Amino acid sequence: MLKFVKYSLETIDGVAVYPIISLLICFSFFIGLFVWVFTYKKEKINELSKLPIKD
Repeated sequence: MLKFVKYSLETIDGVAVYPIISLLICFSFFIGLFVWVFTYKKEKINELSKLPIKD
């Protein structure tokens, strides 16, 4: 089974680009998430943290 997959991937021109693209998409998503977390307002975080015990 692995030989079949390896052979199929070797016959595709430019197949090495796809892992790089997926790595860049994943990296940019987590950098964006990191920026969003650190720029979120602390008042809103406190309000959301008290929501489950508000009742």
